[in-house]
Amino acid sequence: MIRVLSVFLTLIFILPLEALAEPYPLDQWARRAAIRNIEISPDGRYLGLLKVAAKGENPIIEVYTTDDLSAEPFRVNAKPMEITSFNWVSDDNFVFRARQKVRDQVEGFNRGVYEYRIALVDVGEKDIEVIEERDPSIVSVLPEKPGKILISFSEGGDRDVGQRLEAAFRPRAYWEYDLKRETKKLLIRGKISLGNIDFDGAGNPYLARGFDIQSGEFIWYYRKAGDDKWLEFQRQHEDSFDNFQVWGRDPSVPGNFIVEANNGSNTTGLWSFNPETRKYAELLYQRKDNDICSVQFHSNDWTHYREITGVIHCGAELQVEFFDAAEGALFDQLKSVIPNAYVSGVTSRTKDGASMTIRNRGPRDPGTHYLLHKGKLQIIGGERPYFEAERLADVRFITYPARDKTPIPGYLTIPNGTPPFPLVVLPHGGPFVRETIIFDEWAQLLANHGYLVLQPQYRGSRGYGQDFYQSAFVNGGQGGYKMQDDKDDGVIYLVEEGLATADNVAMFGWSYGGYAALVAASRSPNAYQCVIAGAAVSDNEMQVNYYRYRLRGAGKIEQLSMWDDSISPLNEVDKVNVPILLIHGDVDQRVPVEHAEKYLSKLEAAGKPHTYVELEGADHFSNTLFYDHKLLLYQSMLNYLTNECGLEGGSAPVVSTTVAAAQS
Repeated sequence: MIRVLSVFLTLIFILPLEALAEPYPLDQWARRAAIRNIEISPDGRYLGLLKVAAKGENPIIEVYTTDDLSAEPFRVNAKPMEITSFNWVSDDNFVFRARQKVRDQVEGFNRGVYEYRIALVDVGEKDIEVIEERDPSIVSVLPEKPGKILISFSEGGDRDVGQRLEAAFRPRAYWEYDLKRETKKLLIRGKISLGNIDFDGAGNPYLARGFDIQSGEFIWYYRKAGDDKWLEFQRQHEDSFDNFQVWGRDPSVPGNFIVEANNGSNTTGLWSFNPETRKYAELLYQRKDNDICSVQFHSNDWTHYREITGVIHCGAELQVEFFDAAEGALFDQLKSVIPNAYVSGVTSRTKDGASMTIRNRGPRDPGTHYLLHKGKLQIIGGERPYFEAERLADVRFITYPARDKTPIPGYLTIPNGTPPFPLVVLPHGGPFVRETIIFDEWAQLLANHGYLVLQPQYRGSRGYGQDFYQSAFVNGGQGGYKMQDDKDDGVIYLVEEGLATADNVAMFGWSYGGYAALVAASRSPNAYQCVIAGAAVSDNEMQVNYYRYRLRGAGKIEQLSMWDDSISPLNEVDKVNVPILLIHGDVDQRVPVEHAEKYLSKLEAAGKPHTYVELEGADHFSNTLFYDHKLLLYQSMLNYLTNECGLEGGSAPVVSTTVAAAQS
């Protein structure tokens, strides 16, 4: 691995000096994607997309005729609501989902300031109908029932039990909606014991999940074709850490499901599972180094609804192993003709399969969309059209040894230039999540300003097997201990490799990553010149008390062991030995702003060097960080790295007050 990395870096470092351009202005990084959610209509006549026309604006829907993308589009604006997504449901109709901020303060832990609605749009009639229901979602376009769609709504139920369960097990009601008559018919109403239901393309329920409160078990059910009786086929106690996920039907074995499961192994495999015998029939795919990342569905959802055609593996890079030869050949052909092809995929396709939209993403491509129509491939546009590939940074997957010899995976975003670089360690949030780097805005922003960025997949990260995941909490929470060592040992490795110097390092993190930054500020000896902590947990006890009595089973073991037994930053303020930039949204529902306020009060009392930035109206999640939030965040972060931390080699932030016409 070291030899491969060294060869790659040599290629980067011999770039001519004229290739090292000035960083992009921060207002370009702060803008949301110019276009996204591109879809072609089922008959291929229309192309729809979400567009942000100018900085700071909300998305609108634009609908073009595919035969002439230069013609004036039909536009839909949901003011004062913000459109978040849309989907074609017939040749002339699409449904969009929108949200609106309805209160100024959160109503408690995980209860945010937004409410959602869905609306139906008839392109021909230019008519919009809002569907007034609570927590709405589109379940299926029902490709085998033209003119009908399947929608679901949350109907309440046992709120406390619901909060203890994963979202997949919370009860919803399912309705068939008639697009022409604008009427709906109840198909089935979920409950805790049988709460989340999957349907086929004709709207027939065939798979369900539930929770048995008395026994503390998750249950999976199935229905045979033409039958209305649910049959149980799997139980798993809530204390179990084994994975069991049904992805869909096995297209090769009628009656079987394709499931992802450990089935006695450290890593998950993909299996054909017989629900009648309740046995794993055949192992389809498994690796010893990584869990399954996901499955690949057929590119034509109209004719092959939710048909599984391959398995997705996320390791050094995202790869698809196809079971369907025709689908594999299609994706190989697309990658051969798309510039900077990295992760390319079909985002929508017509019923006849002849036309499709395609999206490519990669470290040097934030997202570019294409239309294949009437045998011609044409570019629709880029999500960040003002970024040039040669001015962005490459990402490489590395593995380095922790001090106890545990191999730690990581992603390295490498700026153009000559090492050693100033280094920013950027740990992901969660902490128990899977991170696969394709294009990371924060890492690319930092690399564009000359910083080498390490995103360590410290122990507790998902995707590397049960042992690696559980090592973060099975013998007591390792937050501030081995999980923190994993991050610091990445610094040691990169310094030894000559890519960074020990006196030119900072940490920046958000959520759990912010917690890790606060812990880093109190460590001695310290590997960092400063830390930047965003939306950080500062008081472990306060955080875990939000849900201590709601959690059950494995989730309770994971969370309570992690937070109860780990270092609490609030108790370590006297040990802080580097400057801290503290950033928090004032309507954060996941890590309430009280965390920042309590920590800030202790910093001031202890006389520790710090700066505090509060993002007005920002929640915890990235989709609630709007233009002004991001601009302030990036200005504060880069100025702090340069001026307060004294990191040498990075570029000071450049803030532009104008935006070129091409950006719109």
